[in-house]
Amino acid sequence: MNRDEQRLNHQLDRLERALPARLHRVLLWLRAPGAAWLRIPLGLMLVVGGLLSVLPVLGLWMLPLGLLLLAQDLPFLRRPVRRGLIWAERRWIRWVRWKRRR
Repeated sequence: MNRDEQRLNHQLDRLERALPARLHRVLLWLRAPGAAWLRIPLGLMLVVGGLLSVLPVLGLWMLPLGLLLLAQDLPFLRRPVRRGLIWAERRWIRWVRWKRRR
């Protein structure tokens, strides 16, 4: 396991701990090594759905979720997705602090 994969797994572990139990189990199941047969097509469908976000049911939320799933199997996506997770976590913390001050 290379350094980017370890760091991405660390970030995903942190994300899993913050999720409700049901979502935690789903993400844990999708991250299992044998689930690549499901992860790749699901990730591609989510990315395409995210790009078609002008349609009513599909939304932009699908794009980062699809990239997150694809990053498990595509090494060139690991570093950008990990950095995106770190950025999103920092923004969330900043927003929560701002909200508490008000």
